[in-house]
Amino acid sequence: MKIAKTRKRYCAKCKKHTEHTVAQAKNAGRSKTHPMSRGSRKRMRLRGLDRGAGNKGRTSKGAMASFKRYGAKTSKKVDLRFKCKVCNKTSVQAQGFRVKRPEFK
Repeated sequence: MKIAKTRKRYCAKCKKHTEHTVAQAKNAGRSKTHPMSRGSRKRMRLRGLDRGAGNKGRTSKGAMASFKRYGAKTSKKVDLRFKCKVCNKTSVQAQGFRVKRPEFK
């Protein structure tokens, strides 16, 4: 999808409509794994934890009782940052939209 490099929009600091430069936010790296994820539970069982009867502490909650994989989305939501040309204040878009490949022109 083609996205314009500059866009006129409302600036909360200037309190008026000004020209903004549009840029895509960089990825913050890969997501951290959750300590109660299915793979983590499996590794705990291999290490000898999460076994036997009785209260097993944090693994006794049944976090993976209804495990089901859902269909993955084909695109990610684009994260746009708008920087005011007058005051240099950066604002984030209110709601993202799904784009396979954003192209700034």
